[in-house]
Amino acid sequence: MAFELPKLKYAYDALEPHIDARTMEIHHTKHHQGYTNNLNSAIEGTDLEGKTIENILINLDMENKAVRNNGGGFYNHSLFWSVMNPENRGRLSGDLKDAIEAEYKSFDAFKEEFSKTAATRFGSGWAWLCVHKGGKVAICSTPNQDNPLMPGTGCGGSPILGLDVWEHAYYLNYQNRRADYINAFFNVINWNEVERCYAESK
Repeated sequence: MAFELPKLKYAYDALEPHIDARTMEIHHTKHHQGYTNNLNSAIEGTDLEGKTIENILINLDMENKAVRNNGGGFYNHSLFWSVMNPENRGRLSGDLKDAIEAEYKSFDAFKEEFSKTAATRFGSGWAWLCVHKGGKVAICSTPNQDNPLMPGTGCGGSPILGLDVWEHAYYLNYQNRRADYINAFFNVINWNEVERCYAESK
């Protein structure tokens, strides 16, 4: 069964003023749709057809650039949309709060480290919060559409929070001010969903 573009659980303008409606619409209907279409084309008629995206990425041949780029693009954006929400976002709490504070001492220190990782990712890529065995969390980044599920990316673990720092994610509103976009992202994080992902992944 072919992969389908996931529907958003909120309107394109719901994240304003932090992320503008036009960027959201283009990002979702053009960029993410493109990755979805190209992924389906890349796996059609191969032994990857019918597998979950997670299974494809965990066992990925990294030399298969079509699946690497488009499979990553499909998965990364699907997570990105889900960890943002304008309403009922909750607050960082519970086991995830404990894990973050165990690793980074405080939420503010975690935010600073995550923001630095996103800001210093050269060119296009992603910043991640990942869960490792035992519930330990770690921040990392990957280039282009790579992600921590893929072999040899230097990240590892299961991603539960991802921030897109490709220019198409913020340029209409923020131009070259990536740091402002990163800071704005923290105003729309759906901590309820991130916590759910943490509980599922650990």
